[in-house]
Amino acid sequence: MTAGLLAVIDMQRVFAEPGSPWATPRFARAAEGVRRLLPAYGERVTFTRFLAPDRPTGAWRAYYEQWPFARQPPHAPLWQLTDEFAAVAAHTVDAPTFGKWTPELAARVGPEGRLVLAGVSTDCCVLSTALAAADAGIEVRVASDACAGADDASHARALRVMDLYRPLVRVVSVAELLGETG
Repeated sequence: MTAGLLAVIDMQRVFAEPGSPWATPRFARAAEGVRRLLPAYGERVTFTRFLAPDRPTGAWRAYYEQWPFARQPPHAPLWQLTDEFAAVAAHTVDAPTFGKWTPELAARVGPEGRLVLAGVSTDCCVLSTALAAADAGIEVRVASDACAGADDASHARALRVMDLYRPLVRVVSVAELLGETG
């Protein structure tokens, strides 16, 4: 078994479906990496979902004015995990914030644990989660080839930024996490 807790960030329909305003172009590539990681983590996997708040406050009001389609309740189809991940998501954390480093996720990792991140979007929710967990003193690994960004350039920039936080955050491949060589 691989060390730590795998948090699969926001593998939801809103990011997977090509017609969505928030479609992530390389979602399928990230999903392939996630599929490779899941068996190694067994029950130590948490899926997250980004949800719109009931009533946006502060700067979130302007955000949802820009993205009014997203003002839908938690049970709306766009917020659901894609079918393949919904079928295996035994534990899910929902949050109306980009960062998913919530008290619930922190409790699952533990104060001396390791958090492995995969999912979307590298340049938003993955980045926000990684930095918050690192600030809490958690060892973070980001599976670069199990993540996807808003576009390839944003994905690459976000990985570079996260890798600046070594040794708190390390960007690694799925193969490295699984202990594969070559």
